[in-house]
Amino acid sequence: MKTFRIAVFTKNRSNPAYAGARLGADRVAAGLGASTRHYVPEKPDDVAQQVALIDQAIADRPDAMVFVPVHESAVNDSVRKIQAAGIPIVSLISPVTVGERVTWVCSDDRELAVAITRHVAGKLGGKGRVVILEGIPASSTSLPRLQGIRSALTEHPGLAVVASVRGDYQRDLACAAVAGLLAKGLQFDAVIAANDSMALGALDALGDRAPLPLVAGVNAVPEAIAEIKSGRMLATVDFDAMKMACIATEAAVRHLRGERVPARIVLPVQVVDRSNCAAWDKPYEARRLPSWGVVMAAQR
Repeated sequence: MKTFRIAVFTKNRSNPAYAGARLGADRVAAGLGASTRHYVPEKPDDVAQQVALIDQAIADRPDAMVFVPVHESAVNDSVRKIQAAGIPIVSLISPVTVGERVTWVCSDDRELAVAITRHVAGKLGGKGRVVILEGIPASSTSLPRLQGIRSALTEHPGLAVVASVRGDYQRDLACAAVAGLLAKGLQFDAVIAANDSMALGALDALGDRAPLPLVAGVNAVPEAIAEIKSGRMLATVDFDAMKMACIATEAAVRHLRGERVPARIVLPVQVVDRSNCAAWDKPYEARRLPSWGVVMAAQR
């Protein structure tokens, strides 16, 4: 039986969610008798570096690509090169926006933002001052998450957004953004971040101040789970890049074997807090791999 070679593209090495995605792809590929090779920009989310990596991958001639574009459209010419080379693409998290793809493995970004915002609102009793930390505009996840946060906040007239600032999905940038708000004397009761890296950056900026505002994020990365256990972070939501990469890698292998896969595969939304975080309280190496059959059964 042929050993399929899967090229895996992620956006950066700074976001722990993508570290989980790479590990998930490796674990599933190994179990299916396939192999992986990773292509990651050294500068986070850098278009030019991903373009160069795509050229390198095409020269390496993988059997398929599991692919997260660093920008919705800026790498489209390179995506066309992949397709012209006859290499099938499985979109992971953010879809390619030109040509064809085998499938797109994702979560419902708007709904997960709604879920985490409602959770924060409930803990605040529907009243308080909220800071929003936004993702990088070039990412396809950013706008629906921001829309979801704002939509859920409108359900609670007693909640006021006192600042909405970019952290570009990066921990250090989010830390600087929140530190800047604190330096201006801004008072707030909660931070809703569009991913866990920014939530962790907010906690870095907040330090040991008391009372600590409620801080929530998206991804369920191990570092966030540790902060939830400690009580410093309120909650996250299971946008699990490792699980998505697992399913994307299996979809690629199944496609190469001639099996049909759905055009879109959506993983469920689940809020994670101290009451249920035990299932996520493991390093990526020890987390349970998702079942293809269970995920397929959940598709609408």
